[in-house]
Amino acid sequence: MERRNNTNVPDFILIGLTDSEVIQRFLSVLFLLIYLITMLGNSGMVLLIRLDHQLHTPMYFFLSHLSFLDLSYSTVIIPKTLENLLTSNKNISFNGCFTQMFFFFIFSVTEFFLLSSMAYDRYVAICNPLHYPVVMSRRLCCALITLSYTISCIESVVNLIFMNGLYFCNSNVIYHFFCDLTPILALSCTDTHDTESMIMICGSLDITVSLSAISFSYISILSTILKINSSSGKRRAFSTCASHLLGVTIYYGTTSFTYLKPKTSYSLGKDQVASVFYTMVIPMLNPLIYSLRNKEVKNAIIRVMQKREVSKK
Repeated sequence: MERRNNTNVPDFILIGLTDSEVIQRFLSVLFLLIYLITMLGNSGMVLLIRLDHQLHTPMYFFLSHLSFLDLSYSTVIIPKTLENLLTSNKNISFNGCFTQMFFFFIFSVTEFFLLSSMAYDRYVAICNPLHYPVVMSRRLCCALITLSYTISCIESVVNLIFMNGLYFCNSNVIYHFFCDLTPILALSCTDTHDTESMIMICGSLDITVSLSAISFSYISILSTILKINSSSGKRRAFSTCASHLLGVTIYYGTTSFTYLKPKTSYSLGKDQVASVFYTMVIPMLNPLIYSLRNKEVKNAIIRVMQKREVSKK
């Protein structure tokens, strides 16, 4: 963060979502409720998968990491947002802003590749069920997770280097509720073409590679499902993919809308709504999406509760 000495901006001011005190109080209660549900749902999912041995499968291994990611980037964003809504202090330090952006970038990019790993897992389970235990070995699962975090860390470091090379001479007002790429680029008084190009290239590669893997997996899955003769077999095969497909559609849709466009097309209202959706709403919904109609999760809850009762006796 040495570049701080070469800019006239000592810190940033996060404008947030609204100037109305009434709406701010309403949003603070709403976001606090969302955060508590997110913490409870995702930490509960991680704990349940850890406690129940029947959930020690590749699908739930990936799902536990998805819950960890949702917990992480919600914690990076929501507490500071709540502070801004509940107090008059809307400042965030230069280093604090870039740190928030760095970690948010890591967790959000990792989720792209994690979702593609989950799609590949479903592909193997449905299209090659006999080879599933061999193909989706513990070693491969750990390798996919490690690769996802490695790519996101490298991209985050590159992003930080480019962003830290910008100068902020005049305005320090961020028209957003957290330190996101596009509104910070809009404050720079130097040419941001190289930085924007880097963000566009990395974002396009992330989405193209991960979405290609997901598309290949689901095209193969659909082809296999159509070959199943019984309608109950088709429903059972589709039900194992429906929750993941819904999660992918929501996450990719909102993030692509926000980031795959130049800073000149930044829209305060629309982009903020999309940001609220993928930083707060999706992490809250994911445990519900993946467990609400999942009999394995419901049965695991029952088994854990029964074990607890037995241990008490």
